[in-house]
Amino acid sequence: MVYSASGVESRYSVNLGDLHSICEANYLRLTKVFPGYENLNRTELVTGGLSITIDVVERCRYTTTLRLMQRGPAGLPRAGIRLDVRLYHDAKMAEVVALQRHNQLKGRYEYPNPAMYQRDEKLQQNRYVAEILAIILASGYAPEPLSLSVIDDF
Repeated sequence: MVYSASGVESRYSVNLGDLHSICEANYLRLTKVFPGYENLNRTELVTGGLSITIDVVERCRYTTTLRLMQRGPAGLPRAGIRLDVRLYHDAKMAEVVALQRHNQLKGRYEYPNPAMYQRDEKLQQNRYVAEILAIILASGYAPEPLSLSVIDDF
């Protein structure tokens, strides 16, 4: 439980400024690591022993949904994580919409809850994507034109 200075239990409130700034930064990072997302269906990033595959799951007029699959050496605790991230092109924001099989996250949760989500689960998942993308960019990753499947028309 979270308590205020007066000792009264307080509810967690979503800091939209933090969430929006993370989502805006994630949009920029994703367009840097996968600049061909409009025409390509897949790219693979390999850095520091980890492999991250980004697939385009859905393209719409104002949004694109990407699936990030993180793989690493056997024994790593986070090997095999799957994240779905939706790019909102008009707002230039990227938001996690699914982690593994957990969809439709709320902005906040009461704690404890049946799924054992943290109060700020949505914010934490978007920060996680920010960390992954920051590591990729800090490692000096530069996209190369690979012979990936190109979409003829959609």
